[in-house]
Amino acid sequence: MNQKALYYFVIALSLIGCAPTVSDVYIAANKEEFSNGELVYSSIGEGINAVAQLRKEGIKNTLTLHIMKGEHRINTPIRITPELGPLSLEGEGTDKSVIKGSKVLNPKWEKYNDHIWVAQLQKEDNFDQLFIDGNKQILARYPNYDENGGHWQGHAADAIALERVETWSNPKGAIVHAMHSGEWGGFHYFATGVDENGELILSGGYQNNRPSKMHAKYRMVENVFEELDAAGEWYLDKDYKLYYWPTLGTDITNVLVEGVQQKHLLEVVGSEEDPVRDINISGIRFEHAKRTFIEDYEPLLRSDWTIYRGAALFMEGAQKVNIQNCEFTNLGGNAILVSNFNREVRIVDNHIHECGASGISFVGSPEAVRSPSFQYDEFIPLVELDTVLGPKSNKYPSNSVAENNLIYRIGRVEKQTAGVQIAMAMDITVSHNSIYDVPRAGINIGDGTWGGHIIEYNDVFNTVLESGDHGAFNSWGRDRFWHPNRETLNEMVAANPEMPKWDAIHTTVIRNNRFRCDHGWDIDLDDGSSNYHIYNNLCLNGGIKLREGFYRTVENNIMINNGFHPHVWFKNSGDVFKHNIVFTEHKDIRLQEWGKEVDYNLFPDAETLLQTQNKGVDENSIFGDALFVDAKLGNYTVKEESAAHKVGFKNFDMDSFGVTNSGLKSLAKSPTIPTMFFGNNNEKDVEFDWLGSKIKSIATMAERSASGLNKTAGVLLLSIEPQTVIGNSPLQVGDVIISAEGDEINTVADLMKSYQNNNWKGKLNLTIFRNQKEKEVSFTTKK
Repeated sequence: MNQKALYYFVIALSLIGCAPTVSDVYIAANKEEFSNGELVYSSIGEGINAVAQLRKEGIKNTLTLHIMKGEHRINTPIRITPELGPLSLEGEGTDKSVIKGSKVLNPKWEKYNDHIWVAQLQKEDNFDQLFIDGNKQILARYPNYDENGGHWQGHAADAIALERVETWSNPKGAIVHAMHSGEWGGFHYFATGVDENGELILSGGYQNNRPSKMHAKYRMVENVFEELDAAGEWYLDKDYKLYYWPTLGTDITNVLVEGVQQKHLLEVVGSEEDPVRDINISGIRFEHAKRTFIEDYEPLLRSDWTIYRGAALFMEGAQKVNIQNCEFTNLGGNAILVSNFNREVRIVDNHIHECGASGISFVGSPEAVRSPSFQYDEFIPLVELDTVLGPKSNKYPSNSVAENNLIYRIGRVEKQTAGVQIAMAMDITVSHNSIYDVPRAGINIGDGTWGGHIIEYNDVFNTVLESGDHGAFNSWGRDRFWHPNRETLNEMVAANPEMPKWDAIHTTVIRNNRFRCDHGWDIDLDDGSSNYHIYNNLCLNGGIKLREGFYRTVENNIMINNGFHPHVWFKNSGDVFKHNIVFTEHKDIRLQEWGKEVDYNLFPDAETLLQTQNKGVDENSIFGDALFVDAKLGNYTVKEESAAHKVGFKNFDMDSFGVTNSGLKSLAKSPTIPTMFFGNNNEKDVEFDWLGSKIKSIATMAERSASGLNKTAGVLLLSIEPQTVIGNSPLQVGDVIISAEGDEINTVADLMKSYQNNNWKGKLNLTIFRNQKEKEVSFTTKK
């Protein structure tokens, strides 16, 4: 139906009844399925125009734009503006209604060589990702794609070595991905040529707020013709010739070929003065958006993040928007970004996976921040600071929810990313999400502005897979009070004790979550994070770290195989750590004082308790068996006779982590339940799995004699699986570990304590006994 026909349609309704009502507009590939009298269009753009016309004609009720079964391709983003609401975009389900930002290509293939085919495309066919029969193909790269290859599914120190660059006929346009030297996220570059030495000239590298040189090892290069050397790889040259090596069994003449062209698929854009209101988006799969790592990025205050302020679904200036039961997949950048002023946004029951950057982001404007700084070493002198509490304007997301979302395999390109990211926002609830298989944090809060967040009932694991020094949950708090010089910071807060709450005006609550991080901390409150209440969390591996902040209360948590890591505390921090179950002594680093209260905790044994009490804390703490109901099955409820009750520990629910939506729950993974290394009297007789090996404590004279040891102590490697962390290390079957990071190793428990204390560094230094001799070895603790 064209606009003129729509006009007469509305006039006819007016003649029949004084107040015309239209509720439904349909977008369908086959209009003939509909009877006369219905508003049916063949494209979403036409449907949006029809909604705009209906509004002009005085239709004020909620309109529903039905996205019918089929693939709906767009050549420009769908844009919802204030005059269109109230409006619902309803699909028939994510398996039926699909919105794609790609174009169907019709290449005329010719043989290029024994493996590669070539086709001439047109300029308007230009794309940045290629899909064949719905499957993403690999842009020609070195090293080749290996799902189990670690960073970028394959990395190499010689990715851009001079000897390799010399083999490329045209290095211009090569894309280089590299980790930060400290593995604090990544960088991305385009090659613009080579210099007189034959080395790449690179532009880019601004996608991280902690500048550094490239990591020496974690590098990958793509978009190079000479690296097209494996099935599934492709390359598009500057003249729009497409080269492709089909996978085995592919009939190249009978496949669907799609090229991704759109950065954004849906934009909901208004303003604080004139917001988009009452929008519902449901039952749609959003697929195929461009990679955005080379777009303009902006720093998120003094956090380690920079971000491209865009996404497949981008929202700004909106109120009462509901995104529910949608799927976001095969996207090159961010899936959903809630930017600047937004209120009452609900992102619920969605399936988000296979994305280049973050899953869900709530990011406000630095214009709302008082006295903002934008990099770690930047600061505003105290005499120049705005001392008014809270935000300067309303240009930030607030009173919004991310609930019951299944998020995994995001950050496939960008590594400073998260399942859920919060920065410059207030009162965001993140609840019942399952988040896993991510390169960095599952949930990240970038700063203290302005708190009030509730992080609850989430299941977050398999995190920090391609980075380091981070946690399943991570936060920073380099707010107005924070200063890169710690002595200056200490003096400022001593003179202004409430200063840490100038920005973190509301307490952020982390409760009833299950976290597991095998390459850092389960909960990591990094530089300056202040005004937190952390309770009823099950931490399966990495423990809890608090660094450089104020007013944190940590109580009634369980830290399996780990414990408490207080780092760089200041005088009068106001921090509290009580009623927790821990398995190791507190691992303090550079504390000026021990906060307000560290006491009434349960330790696994007398030795661990004594080591902690010698630090001057935990006077009323005790040791004993926690007596979990069924630790092997992940039920860490403590029994009535548990010693934990004596220190005030209270049981919390063990069955409420992660998504509850039945459909998503059937798809969601669960974390591996760890073997408990500590507090087990029979530990010497037990074999343990560790990083792809089986180990046990040297416990018998026979084991001691066979290894040539002078005492019955150490940890024996019984077997090693190939292509694992230990399999890729210098360790061998039969080695006995006798020291780790300078600490004597007598048992598996000793080894695990050292490993847990040092794992966040990404490297472990060992002394082993092999062939009657001591030998020093070291290895990285991730693949």
